[in-house]
Amino acid sequence: MAGAPSANGRSVEPATGQGAPDPSTHRPAAPPPSHSRLRAPRWFARAGSKPTDEPSYAGGMPPDASDVISESELALVADHAAIGLIRFDAGLRVRIANLAAHHALERRPGSLIGRTLMETFVDHRLEELVRAAAVGESGVYESDAVDRTSILVRARPANGGGVWVSIENITELVRLRRMRSEFIDNLSHELRTPLANVRLLTEMLLDDLEDEEVSTRVRERVATIDIETGHLVQMINELLDLSRIEQASTTVRHDEVLVAPLVTTSMRRLRTFAERQGVVLIELVPDDLPPVRGDEERLDQLLMNLLHNAIKFSPEGGTVTITTDEHPDGVVISVTDHGVGIPRKDQARVFERFYKVDRARRRGQGGTGLGLAIARHIAEAHGGRIWLESEEGKGSTFSFSLPFA
Repeated sequence: MAGAPSANGRSVEPATGQGAPDPSTHRPAAPPPSHSRLRAPRWFARAGSKPTDEPSYAGGMPPDASDVISESELALVADHAAIGLIRFDAGLRVRIANLAAHHALERRPGSLIGRTLMETFVDHRLEELVRAAAVGESGVYESDAVDRTSILVRARPANGGGVWVSIENITELVRLRRMRSEFIDNLSHELRTPLANVRLLTEMLLDDLEDEEVSTRVRERVATIDIETGHLVQMINELLDLSRIEQASTTVRHDEVLVAPLVTTSMRRLRTFAERQGVVLIELVPDDLPPVRGDEERLDQLLMNLLHNAIKFSPEGGTVTITTDEHPDGVVISVTDHGVGIPRKDQARVFERFYKVDRARRRGQGGTGLGLAIARHIAEAHGGRIWLESEEGKGSTFSFSLPFA
């Protein structure tokens, strides 16, 4: 119950029997209207009622006075941050919803209170997200809409039962992502043709130099041009590939793929490179593994990226091993090397685009910095994930999971 207004326009909180403000009802005093820049959001208990400065509850009254402060204050803060906040009770009915949540879901203010989970979202994916959080499994869902509002929804269990759901409008972020991808796509296409011409001319020049008496230095410089042009072409191709994967413009097939033949094919394609580096490839994959669900071409690309990195950063005489670990619902494929390893400070970022570990730069063995980013996107597009375990100076193990068909 709010206190009476004082002469200066500020509210005076009711006192307890000891003459001190009651902590259960105390609120920080609002500044005078002339100095207020932020207007507190208005809440609606039910359709047609007068707006108030307090969030509304199903049934008209909050079930627990100690919860009123924490939930209402949290909802008010979320409103100022333009984050929608919904509190579902144990029966998965909306107990509290701020104004930003109504706006994000395009609902009339106050109309969400008391609604069921299905009535709130009308989307089976969000229903599954909230039901999973109700049994203790937090989750995140992102809608990447093209012609309408895009939202990011997070759900987590609430203390005492029920679920907290936050909703963020990420329409502008999605638009900027799309602009970035389109820019990279267009730029890559524009660069491919001139680079292909440069490389072709360089190869022709190398062939002509075979019949000419020129210094070794000239031959080396022309060869360097050819090598560096090849690196640029590889980067352009990987940029295009990553852009298509991120925009989901490349369809991922969901065929039955046998793991053992997939691994054998990838290792055979890189065996010459491994022999040139003095690295031994070891395959420890059983032939009787159940097939996984996925796109064989994309999975081969994922495995090739991991194998190539493992070989490149292994010492001469080292080994690179591929193993599998079968689980009830899928398989984990791991690529292990005994090379330089990755410092702990870099491990959280190695799957970012263009990120390179400093050690790789110093040794001159760094690639484009896109291979692991592509690998992550491919693993996630197949309903799996990718991770690493590494110790500097002892080697690394990159693993990814795939569901069974």
